[in-house]
This record gives sequence, structure tokens and C-alpha cells, in this order.
Amino acid sequence: MVSSVVVRGVWGALRVALAVTWLVAAGAAWWTMPREATYEQAVADVAAHGVIGYRWGDSWHDGGAGRWFEPVDLESSGLTGPLFVWHTGDGRIRWADTGRFDRVTAVGTTDEQSYSGPAAAALARDLRAAGIEEGDIGTAPGTWAGVAGSALLVLALGFLVAGPAPVLGTRWYWFWLIIGPSFGLGMLFWLWRDRPWAPDPRPAAPEPAKRDRGLLGFGTALAASFVVSVLVLGLNWLLGDRWVPMPDG
Repeated sequence: MVSSVVVRGVWGALRVALAVTWLVAAGAAWWTMPREATYEQAVADVAAHGVIGYRWGDSWHDGGAGRWFEPVDLESSGLTGPLFVWHTGDGRIRWADTGRFDRVTAVGTTDEQSYSGPAAAALARDLRAAGIEEGDIGTAPGTWAGVAGSALLVLALGFLVAGPAPVLGTRWYWFWLIIGPSFGLGMLFWLWRDRPWAPDPRPAAPEPAKRDRGLLGFGTALAASFVVSVLVLGLNWLLGDRWVPMPDG
């Protein structure tokens, strides 16, 4: 029969693995999140052959992006542009709104009528002159961060169901906390607060009636999601896209 020390050691190692995977996925998602740049920077990167993949679009659709590090989607519904999104050699993604730059006149063979404006048409001309072909930027590390985030969610829920019973809250309480707040923060809270598989002595289990219940978890998850959203908006306003990127074109 496997000793309780060994069992708790295995679950403790899995707990560490979850935390480390979260850290790697969060770092990759932050590094590859599209950051706004200027039209001039886009032109400079094209001229320096610093563009290894790019796409055109007209709006961003988050689709729940950020909840578990999923990348944001670039949508296109008509003319090419005005958003120009490019992937650089260091794994980062930048974007520029060519519609905000009107001090250019497109000339040459580019069919200007198929683009959202002269700046987009001129940039497309530069891309062709540099021999840079349009390519999918979805293979950037940010995509793998989204895959890792989805795997984290599945594993965390699997451990919650198959692992030792939580001590301070019910499984339903932690279910809502894990799937609710963005960026997997609820999972981190679960790993930190309620860890019956940790090698250190387990806390005394409260009476069933005193354990945190599913309804409390649902309400806490809603409140935490709102607080996190407001906090991210505030940090983006204070620090800018460089540190807290939020595509909003």
C-alpha cells in the first residue's frame, strides 16, 4: 500500500508543475501579445527586413482572449486594412493602424482601390518591393501559450475532481474560482489556499456546513473577474501597451 507521504509528495509535485506551467504560459502570452506601434515603425521594420510574417485586418476580436492566454483574433470584413499586424524575429507581434496616417500618396502598381487607404496601399507596395509575402502570424509563441493555458484548465479541473478532496472549500466552490477569473488567477488561488496534497501538515478540516460552497464560489468568481478587468484597464492606462498590451484597433 502506498504511504500517505508518497501520495502527498506526488500531488505536491503536480501542484508545482501546474504553477510552473502557468508561469511559462503567462510569460509567453505577455511577450507575444500584440502591441501598438506607429506607421513609421512598420515602414522601418519592412525596410530592415524585420517582418517575418504579417496580416491585414480591420478590427480585433478578443473572443475571451486572455482568460487562459488565448491569442486575440484579427478580423477582416472588406478592404485590406487598415490594421497592419506583423510578427518580428524576436517572437513579438506589433500592429499599426494605417488609417491614422494620411501623409502619404500611394503610387506604383498596387491596386489602391482594394486597400482601406493610401497609407495601407503604400505599405503594401513596400512589402512587395522588399519581397515579403503575407503569412499567417498564428504560429507565433502566443499560440502555444494559448494551448498551454487550455491544457492548464483541463489539468486543473482533472486534479480537482480526481485529487484529494479540498479542505477549505467544496469542489464546486473551486470549480467556479478556477474557470472564472482571467489569466488562470483562480487556479493560483486554489493552489495557494487549499492544498490538501501538500507535504506540510494539512489544516484541520472544517465542518461540512462551514466549508466554502459553490454559490459563494460563483459570486466570488464574478466579482474577481470584474476586479481583474478594471485593474488591467487601469494598468494599461498608467503604463501603456509596452507593459500591459491591449489591442483596441
